Amino acid sequence: MNPRLLRVAGPVILIAVSLIAVVAGLAYGGGAAEVQLADPGPVVRWGLPIATVLVNLSAATLVGSLVLALFALPAGERPFEIALDTASIGAAVFTIAAATTGYLTFLNVLNAKPTLDAVFGQQLGRFLVESPLGQAWLITTIAGAVLTVLTFAVRSWIPTLLVAILALASLIPMGTQGHAGTEASHNAAVISLVLHIIAAAVWLGGLVLLVVVRPAMSRRQLQAVLLRYSSIALVAFVVVAVSGTVRASITLLDVSNLFSTYGFLVLVKVAALLAMGVLGAWYRRRLISRMADEPGSRRFWGILTLELVFMGVASGAAAALARTAPPVEAPLVGQTPAEVLTGSPLPPELTLERWFTAWDVDLLWAFVVAFALFFYLAGVWRLHRRGDAWPIHRTVMWILGMLGVFWVTSGPINVYQDYLFSMHMIGHMLLSMAIPLLLVTGAPVTLAARAIRKRDDGTRGGREWILWAVHNPVAKVLTNPYVAAGLFIGSLWAFYYTDLFRWSLYDHVGHIWMVAHFLVTGYLFVLSLVGIDPVPYRLPYPMRLLVLIAIMAMHAFFGIAIMMNSGLMVAEWFGAMGRTWGATPLQDQYVGGGVAWSVGEIPTLILAITVAIQWSRSDERQQKRRDRHVDRVGDLELDAYNEELARMAERDARVAARPRG
Repeated sequence: MNPRLLRVAGPVILIAVSLIAVVAGLAYGGGAAEVQLADPGPVVRWGLPIATVLVNLSAATLVGSLVLALFALPAGERPFEIALDTASIGAAVFTIAAATTGYLTFLNVLNAKPTLDAVFGQQLGRFLVESPLGQAWLITTIAGAVLTVLTFAVRSWIPTLLVAILALASLIPMGTQGHAGTEASHNAAVISLVLHIIAAAVWLGGLVLLVVVRPAMSRRQLQAVLLRYSSIALVAFVVVAVSGTVRASITLLDVSNLFSTYGFLVLVKVAALLAMGVLGAWYRRRLISRMADEPGSRRFWGILTLELVFMGVASGAAAALARTAPPVEAPLVGQTPAEVLTGSPLPPELTLERWFTAWDVDLLWAFVVAFALFFYLAGVWRLHRRGDAWPIHRTVMWILGMLGVFWVTSGPINVYQDYLFSMHMIGHMLLSMAIPLLLVTGAPVTLAARAIRKRDDGTRGGREWILWAVHNPVAKVLTNPYVAAGLFIGSLWAFYYTDLFRWSLYDHVGHIWMVAHFLVTGYLFVLSLVGIDPVPYRLPYPMRLLVLIAIMAMHAFFGIAIMMNSGLMVAEWFGAMGRTWGATPLQDQYVGGGVAWSVGEIPTLILAITVAIQWSRSDERQQKRRDRHVDRVGDLELDAYNEELARMAERDARVAARPRG
């Protein structure tokens, strides 16, 4: 197909197939059927899922274009400009579609009839400002409007990166608006949906950009871009497949429900996903390398057009699925105090056995751990294949650190931390103090700098972005030992003695922020004192020990302050669980303070011992260097002395040989 024709035909095919798929899915699943009571009307019943399709497609165009531009295109050149223009168009459509969807959602939820009087406007205003659903669409619409301006204005690397981060964040409210399945699976359903939306947007949007940017690139340039896109698409495929499976299992609960109307639409999405996976593997392994010849190029773009068709089917089926009643209705909530607060039933008493058998997998952190392990081991293997050595202890430490992250975020601590303050504190101490010691020892930045291939075509790959993150001015400030120490101990007090702690309990987004924050601040603190990864400045060893002693003292004082607290922290949460086993909430809080005071100091002590050992070894190395210098100087002096003796002997011989007068 002609490149300029495909630039128009590709998006048209995607939109047309998506609309056909959503209409067919609604007709089959009954998502647009007339409601017996409080029917919002056919315009809302059919218009809402169609508007949702447009939101999804435009969001994908926005996000995917920005991500692919940052990873595969050189800034300042025409393809990069086209990518940002495409993202700007996607953002504009996203804004309009989100506003339309929010308005139709208001009509659907409240069964309001559009009028021009003030009452209708007041109802709409309260819906957008006061209800969580309305707030989500209001935030999404505002974010879309801001992104429309920003994508039009920016044209360089770093501003584009910041805009891409904002674009990814703008998709989160869409994923937190609702969930399917039982109330006990609320967090898992929300996280799986957010990951599903983001990964699908990156995948689909990158594909759209390939079609749009094709006429502005040579075949050789396009070949490189396609290889980089296929790497992004592979990661997105894995995330979409796993998150979709988790979400479907939460909703269907049983395999037999696959034969329901809802289950059939799920199978349609699965079939489209598998077809896209097969096509992606085919053109990555067989066709991209033949892009230079005309037949190979024609076949590739034909397959890419077919992939757009399957993308449209999946997008339409997803929108129809959101309007189709699941086969299993969620039970009534609020049966126990624990269910009212957490959405999950109270777990059984924490026994020794439960430390090994209790699991509640957090999908987001499971992905983080899995990809961190995969890419680290892939880097080690690449060094091994080219004959470079990488210390085995660093690999072991990295693996142990990432497994520690998974155990804290998905094991017994994650199961019980909402009900026991002491378990929450154990998880905090491990994330901020113990696990960073292991991860810093793994030296991931040094491995990435050695293992990832350097780009020489003006684009930025993983190596370039990692090195930029390490050496940019913000990183230089954050890795300053005094700043890192201040963040480490200051955030500890600020978190538990402000509403941040309450936010992490009531909102799963707050919980994710908490885990990421303490893991990062702990990592920066340890990195500023030890490790081989580069930092702009490290203190002399005596000052490092003094900083550690000060941190240990303030940390111990924090633990004692909690133990001496006569009131219960977040009393309406920990004191209202209805827990009949274990220590009382106040006694458990006392135990948590003891954990922060005693157990939490162990990693700091290990860190101090590590600094002391490095100090002694540094002195030994300096002494050896001085000894080698003295040896070299001594050898030179001995050689000079011998030469002088030889000259004196030669002079004496000449004197002795003179005839005597």
